[in-house]
Amino acid sequence: MTIPFLKEIKIGAYILRQRLAGRKRYPLVLMLEPLFRCNLACPGCGKIDYPDPILNQRLSVQECLDAVDECGAPMVAIPGGEPLIHREIGEIVKGIVARKKFVSLCTNALLLEKKLHLFEPSPYLFFSVHLDGLKERHDAAVAQEGVFEKAVAAIKKAKAKGFAVNVNATIFDGHPAEDIAAFLDLAAELGVGVSISPGYAYERAPDQEHFLNRRKTKELFRRVFALGKGKKWRFMHSTLFLDFLAGNREYLCTPWGMPTRNVFGWQKPCYLLGEGYVGSFKELMETTDWDSYGTGRYEKCANCMAHCGYEPTAADAAVRNPLSAMLTAIRGVRTTGPMAPEIPLDKQRKAQYVFSRHVERMLADIQEKNKAGPAKSASAKSSSLAQ
Repeated sequence: MTIPFLKEIKIGAYILRQRLAGRKRYPLVLMLEPLFRCNLACPGCGKIDYPDPILNQRLSVQECLDAVDECGAPMVAIPGGEPLIHREIGEIVKGIVARKKFVSLCTNALLLEKKLHLFEPSPYLFFSVHLDGLKERHDAAVAQEGVFEKAVAAIKKAKAKGFAVNVNATIFDGHPAEDIAAFLDLAAELGVGVSISPGYAYERAPDQEHFLNRRKTKELFRRVFALGKGKKWRFMHSTLFLDFLAGNREYLCTPWGMPTRNVFGWQKPCYLLGEGYVGSFKELMETTDWDSYGTGRYEKCANCMAHCGYEPTAADAAVRNPLSAMLTAIRGVRTTGPMAPEIPLDKQRKAQYVFSRHVERMLADIQEKNKAGPAKSASAKSSSLAQ
C-alpha cells in the first residue's frame, strides 16, 4: 500500500490539469517553515544553525495562509524546526485544511500529546512523526535518550483520537538494512505509513561523516526492499520514487516541485538549499536559474536523492507514463540486476557558500525593526512570537 487513495487521486488530477494547461514548472508540495527553532539538536540537521534573533522569528498565521494561497500547491508540508513550538500552529493548520489542502505536520512528537487538543481529525491532516529507526538508533540520531519511546506513545495517542499518523525516517550511512527492515516492521505493527529518504548532506550539520553517497543509497535500499518482499509495509511515496531509490531509474531533480517559504522569504532553489530569497512565489519561479541546480550540475547536489527533489519527478513520470507506473506497482521494486546509469559529475559547477551573507542580512533587518520602536515594529511581532 502506498499513498492514501483520496490524496493520490486529488494530486494526480492536479498534475494532469497542470500538464493540460501546458505548464512546465508547477509546485506539488509547499514546504512551509513557520519557524527554525527546535527542542532537539540533531547532529545531522542543518536547519537550526542560526543565531537566537533568527531562531526567535515566526511566520504569522496570515503569512502562512498567504503563502498557501500564493503557491497553490495541493499539499502543504510543515517542517521546521519544531512546528508545535509555534503558539498559533493550530490556527495555521485549521486555515490550510479549510482550503482543502492536504497538510503533513512534521514533528518530533515531544509536544504532540500536549498539543493534540489544538487539532481536529480530518482526511486532509496527517501528523508526520520523525523517527530515524528503532529506539537505540533514533535516540542516537536526535542526541537525546527517551525520545523514541515518547514518539511511539504520542503516535498511539494520536491514532486513538482518530488522527492519521505517518512516520518519516532519514537514513544515514552505517544504518544496517536489517535494522531498517525491523523499523518498517514496527511501523506496520503501529499501523502507520512511512516516508523514507536518505539524509541530505547539509554543509552546516555537526555530523559530516554519515551522509550517504548515491551508490551507497541505491545498494542499501535494494537490500531493504529485498528484505521487505511479501511484507505489508506502507510507504507514503509513489512506487516510481522507491524504484529510483533502488537505482532502477535515472531521474533529474525537480527543485520547483516543493518550494519553500520560511522566515527569510521564498527560498532559492529548494527546501535543502538556501542560496537566495525573494519576496513572492512568482518571483521565485521566474527568477531562479533552475537549470544550474541538481545532480551533475551543482556540487552541493552531487549525492542528493532526497524525496523533496525526486518525488515530484516521479509523480510527473507517473502521469507521463502511467503504464510504467502501473507495471512497477504490480511487480514491485526490482532489487537485482544492473542499475540505471549514474549522472556524470564532471561538468558540475563548484559550490558557493552564501549562508553567512543571508544570516547577516536578516540580523541587520531584525536590528532595524527593533530600533524602529513598538509602533513601526508591530507587524514584525506577529512573526516573532515568544515561545
